[in-house]
Amino acid sequence: MLRFGILSTARIGHEQVVPAIQDAENCVVTAFASRDLAKARALADRFGAPHAFGSYEEMLASDVIDAVYIPLPSSQHVEWSIKAAEAGKHVLSEKPIAIKASEIEDLIKVRDRTGKLICEAFMVTYAPVWLKVRELLSQKAIGELKHVQGSFSYFNRDPSNMRNIPELGGGALPDIGVYPTITTRFVTGQEPQRIQARVERDPGFGTDIYSSVKADFGSFEMTFYIATQMAARQLMVFHGTEGYIEVKSPFNAGRWGAEEIELTNQNHAVSQIFRFPDSRQYKRQAEAFAKAVRGEAVEVVTLENSLKNQRFIDAIYRAGGHDGWEAV
Repeated sequence: MLRFGILSTARIGHEQVVPAIQDAENCVVTAFASRDLAKARALADRFGAPHAFGSYEEMLASDVIDAVYIPLPSSQHVEWSIKAAEAGKHVLSEKPIAIKASEIEDLIKVRDRTGKLICEAFMVTYAPVWLKVRELLSQKAIGELKHVQGSFSYFNRDPSNMRNIPELGGGALPDIGVYPTITTRFVTGQEPQRIQARVERDPGFGTDIYSSVKADFGSFEMTFYIATQMAARQLMVFHGTEGYIEVKSPFNAGRWGAEEIELTNQNHAVSQIFRFPDSRQYKRQAEAFAKAVRGEAVEVVTLENSLKNQRFIDAIYRAGGHDGWEAV
């Protein structure tokens, strides 16, 4: 069993990832760390973890864990990923693992030097929904892919929320813009060549709150928008010469609706629906990570993959500052 330590008591950890790790077949949560020992102990007791630490450093120095999951504010992911790897622990970091591509290049050097696995927690890449989309595209179920359309939005104007604080790595692109980009790259196996974008910032927060993006992948085009001050919505559509695939609730299935794909043919005469009632993508992510730590040949999100995705995001920011195309 791979023994995880949870580095902080952030909500995404104890609501989504920790239960999934506990549900996994090959890993377990054995420790929580917080700068407030009482908070760490409360979560340890809640989840039956035997250890609680009043500092991150103390947990990293211990021998009761093999790996850490890091759900800290985005601006701290690189710092603590490096500290964890150098302390001999494998790292599963919440997304975005970094705020700019150059930071991921630094992480790759640390990974290679320490020999520890460092992965960004893109749970969608382990979801049966997205594996099915990739399979359908590879089988030419919609003919030649010509266009990808996406949207992801929610409404949050809480000034105390880290997503609205630039110093903590806030902004719509780091928080949710990474999802249309990673999933499109994942299912097509292709990379964007150039970008056009409009990026809008909140005048008070200073964070980006809306982006409308056009990406040229060579053989197909992608357009999507993301927003943190619009009504909640998410959708992904892959449109080809012979049909299209619509992914319902593509990123936060369960909260947003059924985990479902609809494949429709060219003249809209036939539709096939694929449902995935028990995908448990966070559990699958934890199990794949643990297998990769053991050296098994499983697919995980490599830092090289994360680097390409962050270059996509960096190019959107650059493109948002001018008219015309921006190379990725």
